[in-house]
Amino acid sequence: MARFSLTTAEKQFITQRARRCCEYCLSQADFSPDPFSIEHIIPIAKGGTNRLENLALSCQGCNNRKYTHTEAIDPVTGNIVPLYHPRQQQWNNHFVWSQDFTRMIGTTPIGRATIKRLDLNRLGVMNLRELLASIHRHPPF
Repeated sequence: MARFSLTTAEKQFITQRARRCCEYCLSQADFSPDPFSIEHIIPIAKGGTNRLENLALSCQGCNNRKYTHTEAIDPVTGNIVPLYHPRQQQWNNHFVWSQDFTRMIGTTPIGRATIKRLDLNRLGVMNLRELLASIHRHPPF
């Protein structure tokens, strides 16, 4: 995959727009052992662009699992639906937190399919959420 270049100001804008959180699992960059990536929401290979409205801040786990996927199967209906698009959709319209704030729950086909495709409730992320919630640092906003 060809690399693209962003200015320092563009990188800062994307990071601040995301509130220093992965735009999918909401993991916080300040508590991640790995650097976050700026990823294409719609991959270049599928007609996406390098414009800011097609770029999202993503943790390594979500970025690796999303790869070039833009759709996934809703585990409830079995239908193929688009993945959550952080520039075009609001997080609260597709996801809620479990009572203990460790699990993301999909409230729509898009939310459920995104959770499954990106494995947003993987063990390490849930453990970190539990720890951060215990010191009132999660959910991030």
